[in-house]
Amino acid sequence: MEHRFDVPRYLSVLPLFQEMAPSELERLAQGCTLRRLARGEMVFRVGEPCEAFHVAVMGQVKLYAISPQGHEKVIELMGPGNSFAEALMFTGKPYIINAQVLTDTLLLTVSKDAVVGEIERDPRFAMRMLAGISRRLHGLVHDVQAYSLHSGLQRVIGYLLRDLPEAEDASGFCLADGGCVAPPPPRRDLHVSLPVSKATLASRLSLTPEYFSRVLHELEAEGLIEIDKRDIHILDPERLARHPMQ
Repeated sequence: MEHRFDVPRYLSVLPLFQEMAPSELERLAQGCTLRRLARGEMVFRVGEPCEAFHVAVMGQVKLYAISPQGHEKVIELMGPGNSFAEALMFTGKPYIINAQVLTDTLLLTVSKDAVVGEIERDPRFAMRMLAGISRRLHGLVHDVQAYSLHSGLQRVIGYLLRDLPEAEDASGFCLADGGCVAPPPPRRDLHVSLPVSKATLASRLSLTPEYFSRVLHELEAEGLIEIDKRDIHILDPERLARHPMQ
């Protein structure tokens, strides 16, 4: 697939590069590398030099840290179109977290030299980079608020309702990768397909796998959802959204 992949065209649809001229995209593409990674392969490890940032073209990437006791904490899950490691690339320091692919993944790596070259040619590119980094920081702040102020039950429900347009309402809470609890949505009978294992999602939500599974089964027992392996049917979104307040 790689030899047919149009890198400049792909870059043009990413928010970071949408305003770039074709000539700029062609130049930037020269500093890009496409990689196919099989499930379980590492993108990078703590301590390795950070000389690029990455975009998941297809697949899923897990960003995680390991505690001194050997416990894994998932920090973010990156799906198609998501970029990561932009901020760290500018620090001149090595990676401080690990990145591993959870499924067969096509990854686009954009070199630091290519990015710095475009910034030197057009300072407006630096502003777009800053905007993207600021959005990521804003999302991580929401994460801290969610973990500190909301129960595990609310976090699970927020994740299940994350794709509803109403979940962007400011009265809800959101995780960096989209989990929100918002006012009751108007639609019924929604379908959610978990992109990764329940254990990985539990870590992302700062929950134990046992608690995450118990919450899902309790919601199923109450007639709010139906579970079929990784597929979850939300039978009553209105009741589910109100559930933390009951």
